[in-house]
Amino acid sequence: MDVLDFVPTVSADGSRITFRLSDRIGSVECAITREALEAYFWLPLGAGEVRMLKTFADGRERIIAVAERKMRARPDQPVRLTTADFLDKR
Repeated sequence: MDVLDFVPTVSADGSRITFRLSDRIGSVECAITREALEAYFWLPLGAGEVRMLKTFADGRERIIAVAERKMRARPDQPVRLTTADFLDKR
């Protein structure tokens, strides 16, 4: 899977980071919530935009891997990653 437009942006209200993924079929808009970044990627509570983007960059590989799995499961829907997507499913 290729990243089409990997310029992540923080939403106006700071509740999520949006980015796009693409594959052979097309592209999809993706987002990861602030709560997921705080719970699984060590984003400090109340962190600003720069810190959010840094945290996203640091966790990029894991975030993209989960987004890709979700995109393949529901190719016709936007991908919204929440804390539930990162739970340890042993």
